[in-house]
Amino acid sequence: MKFTKSKEEEPTAPGQVAIKKRSKVPGVMITQFVEEIPAGKSHPDFSRKPIALTIQEGKLAIFKAIITGSPTPTVTWARNNGDVSDPERYAVSYDPVLGEHQLQMPNVGVDQADTYKCYANNEYGRAIVTVTLNVIEVGFKKSKAMQEARLGLNKQQNIFNEKRKDGEVDEKFWELLLSADKKDYERICAEYGVTDFRWMLKKLNEKKREIEEQQSQYIEHLSNLRHIEIKMPGCAEFEFEMDLKDPNAKIFLLKDGVMVPFTTDSDEKHSLRQVGRKFIFSVHGLNAEDAGLYQVDIEGVNVFSTDFKIPAVDFLVKIQEVKAVEREDAAFECVLSAPLPKISWLGKNVTLEQGEKYDISVSEDMLIHRLVVKDCMQVDKGIYAAVAGMKSCNAWLIVEGKIKFRHHPHLVDQLINMSKCADPRIYSKSHILPMHNFSDDISLSLIQHLNCGQCTCCSDPGVHFTSGLSDVHAIIGQSAEMVCKLSSEKCDGIWYKDGKEVTTDELKIVKDGAVHKLTVSNCTEDDSGKYRFEADGRKTDAMLVVEDPPRMNQDDLAKFSEPVIIKVGQNATFKMDFVGREPMKVQWYNEGEEMLEDNHIRIEKSDSHSRLLLVKCQRKDSGEIKLKLKNEFGTIEALSRLIVLDKPTNPMGPVEVLEASASCVEFKWRPPKDDGGSPIKNYYIERNQIGRNTWTKIGNIPGEPHYKDTDVDHGRRYCYRIRAVTAESTSDVFETNDIQAGTKAYPGPPSTPKVVSAFKNCITLAWSPPTNTGGTNIVGYNMEKRKRGSNIWGQVNPPDEPIKGKQYDVKDVIEGMEYEFHVSAINFSGAGEPSTPSEFVIARDPKMRPNFTNRKMKSFMVVRAENSARVNIYFEASPMPTIIWLKDGMPVSKRVTVSNTDGMSQLLIPSAERSDSGIYTIIVKNIVGQETFSVEIRVTDDPKPPGPVELEENVPGTLTVSWKPSPDEKRDNHLHYMVMKRDSIKRTWHTVADRLFNNNFTAVNIMPGREYNFRVYAKNDIGLSEPSESLTWGIFSLNLPPSKPCNFDSAPIFTVPLKTHTTPEKYECYMSCAVRSNPIPHVTWYRNNVSLNTDTNYYITNTCGVCSMLILRVGAKDNGEYKVVAENSLGRAECSAQLTILGMLSEYV
Repeated sequence: MKFTKSKEEEPTAPGQVAIKKRSKVPGVMITQFVEEIPAGKSHPDFSRKPIALTIQEGKLAIFKAIITGSPTPTVTWARNNGDVSDPERYAVSYDPVLGEHQLQMPNVGVDQADTYKCYANNEYGRAIVTVTLNVIEVGFKKSKAMQEARLGLNKQQNIFNEKRKDGEVDEKFWELLLSADKKDYERICAEYGVTDFRWMLKKLNEKKREIEEQQSQYIEHLSNLRHIEIKMPGCAEFEFEMDLKDPNAKIFLLKDGVMVPFTTDSDEKHSLRQVGRKFIFSVHGLNAEDAGLYQVDIEGVNVFSTDFKIPAVDFLVKIQEVKAVEREDAAFECVLSAPLPKISWLGKNVTLEQGEKYDISVSEDMLIHRLVVKDCMQVDKGIYAAVAGMKSCNAWLIVEGKIKFRHHPHLVDQLINMSKCADPRIYSKSHILPMHNFSDDISLSLIQHLNCGQCTCCSDPGVHFTSGLSDVHAIIGQSAEMVCKLSSEKCDGIWYKDGKEVTTDELKIVKDGAVHKLTVSNCTEDDSGKYRFEADGRKTDAMLVVEDPPRMNQDDLAKFSEPVIIKVGQNATFKMDFVGREPMKVQWYNEGEEMLEDNHIRIEKSDSHSRLLLVKCQRKDSGEIKLKLKNEFGTIEALSRLIVLDKPTNPMGPVEVLEASASCVEFKWRPPKDDGGSPIKNYYIERNQIGRNTWTKIGNIPGEPHYKDTDVDHGRRYCYRIRAVTAESTSDVFETNDIQAGTKAYPGPPSTPKVVSAFKNCITLAWSPPTNTGGTNIVGYNMEKRKRGSNIWGQVNPPDEPIKGKQYDVKDVIEGMEYEFHVSAINFSGAGEPSTPSEFVIARDPKMRPNFTNRKMKSFMVVRAENSARVNIYFEASPMPTIIWLKDGMPVSKRVTVSNTDGMSQLLIPSAERSDSGIYTIIVKNIVGQETFSVEIRVTDDPKPPGPVELEENVPGTLTVSWKPSPDEKRDNHLHYMVMKRDSIKRTWHTVADRLFNNNFTAVNIMPGREYNFRVYAKNDIGLSEPSESLTWGIFSLNLPPSKPCNFDSAPIFTVPLKTHTTPEKYECYMSCAVRSNPIPHVTWYRNNVSLNTDTNYYITNTCGVCSMLILRVGAKDNGEYKVVAENSLGRAECSAQLTILGMLSEYV
């Protein structure tokens, strides 16, 4: 069965439809064949889809799927490159108990690695799912195979990127964004070349809603996503908090789209540790191949994605040991080989963070990183480490302390007793200071000075411990000793174990002066417990822990470390005896990769030993063999080496000819890639003279890949056969190319030079080397040029400086001249025949269509009257273009100065006037094409204030504010008005109306009993005018006359009509008018008597009687007459204006 291409329509039967449906399981494609499915029936769907496999060659590979649908679907399997019809290699089965459809591949081979599809069909539809099988070839390291697989995936991804349509983005981009913080959006977009952030955010929100719907099936809560980072040397972690609806839901870890096995054992490569609702994934034993995209899926639904990048950085200066005094700061500093914004700092294997205790900083160039430990205490001493990528360094922090009272309580008691001494001579200022003057850091010298020794309170502090017991860890069968020391040698004590007194019959008790020892010989598990020593009412205790870790006999370990040397096809055996408490975990490794039992590997395990048998070893099985034992008390490893001897591979080329003269032929070659486990002793050489059928034996030469043959005839050609010889065997033959002795053989002509690029001052040419090198290496090339119409060739490169490469830049050319070139190759014999001449090429810059280089050019400028206006336009074009400036479609006046240089044109108006306002257009044109750009320059000045402001009350509660127009209104069509109001209560000015193009305004919510003031400003593109202020309006009497009914109904009337507009092409156009009527009229816009109200190209609004229309980008089709019609029950009114489009510049082009 062949796959259906993604862009092709799926085949359907006559009368069927093809409706795409969405599955609850991601990755499933469903096609429904009928428009409506009868009740009780359903199209096929996958409730569990097959999972991608990465499996070792020779293992059993199984794809499993659970499929639903009524009637029961027919299930078939297919692969992309091949078929699955071979019953010996593919077995299709169905388990009715579990409801699983399976595709089994026993003894899977490398050629079965492919993309597979599972089809489910019934009369109502079809469901398809795709899955990948990766097979690791036996004998290759898994890491290497994974690397090659990832390289293959990267190549496929590159091909996909080349073929994808414009606007499509790598799916990895969205997976990273879904799990990233908002502060990282810009960095991720820059990496994937996404510049449209508004589109990205819209698309991201859609994908978030989609993934949240999928996650809600299995997850109650998901938060605190922390991306992968290196926590300690050789280990990277990422974590998140999650509550699962089903605690038994399956969790999958994928790296670059391939499923990765993981365990709960923290010593494995990939591990998962769950603490409450927190899930922590760890990657141990980091190397460069661990970089990639890691994903966590729950039942096939993506939960979290994080991109792991390992920076290529090393330490130029490592951190050094630091000594600090208590209460002082200590600083560690390191220097990196490449900039890195952040590194990890660890103290006693705990990650350190910026805070009150630690200050972490980095220099501006991100090369120098610094850690400051503030206010050092004894608990801060220990090993500190800096981790950058896969590199780390560590150093000690040593804290030196002072003797303090709190560390010597018996001295404090002594001073207190001294202070109570009755002898006034002793309690004088010369012997003791007041107690409130004692500092916390008082030294022993001061205490000795205060100790007068003349009273009982100063002479006997009592028996105390100068050194207490400490916890002891001992290995079973060895001795353990617990020691303490008293302040007096005359005091005895009693030892206790777990609360019971210890007798000398059980353990050895020794008193050596003030030192008391308890020795346990030949420790057993029964000796573990809590030990206590009491003397004179003082006591000290500690724990004795007897451990039983894995242990090996040193003689056995030395014997095991000796390498095992065998020949190809033989068996290799490794055995090691050990002791230790069960359960014991036994693991065997070959070159760091754990070995599991199969047809070639057999592992025997018992309580006292483990044995590894490797059957029919091959050369590729050579490597370091490691036995790892682990129990609850520790881990131990034993290392050995397996050497499988085989014949060496054949010597390798290419042969380098050192001399080929009339008297000798000297050459060298490369040694074999694999010596078969034994060093190369000799090389066996045979020689053949070209033209003869016999080979002459030269014999063995020492093991250097070099030979000088002096028995040669002048002009003859020779061929040599070389074999590598070791103590084990002889390699296959390596045959050299023909080597000629003595005769000069010139190289053949190179290929015809091709023009790479041509400019007015440089022509670049490239060529290929000759097929005939003359039997020796090519040492360089000579190039010659000739003008059109001339017979003289001139050498381009200096005669004593041959061209080393196969490309050359000819700079000795004259602009506008036409040249041809040829090249000759040079070997040890000299220069050969030149190549055929190249095509004639003219020394001139390539033709280039005019193009504006500054993409931030302004299309609108406001200039104050009598100031200069300057517009700079930067462009690139070849040949030099013609430049034309127009104002409103006409040539610019003589008042305008235009300056043109190479790549720039400047328009200058020295003293701008209002009449200089308009649309200025530049036309850049050459023989290739043309480009235009328009900029609107508006020349204006500060607006003059409007005339007197009058207030009139036509309706109670409102005021009509009217004013005389500003003198600038007639000559500035952008001038408008702003009205501000202040009342006697708030006493602050605030804007009540802006962008008014008429001369009156009605203010509402006028409250009786308040005073009101109004200001009117004129505004234009420059700014505001001085205000025109009204008189104070005040209504102090609340006795309002009885209101009379008023009828405000009126027919529509336009208070502000439409104005004629002239707008450049591709600019926006804004048209407005004002209508007054009651009831509110229905307003219709027309262009050339065609209604525009339903046309989406025009944005039409009607707010409070102001009718406006916006055209975002006007074109030639928008040219014409525009009319506004207002109608109500009392009448009809209309107004019209003309819109002229400025866009036709052909008469000047």
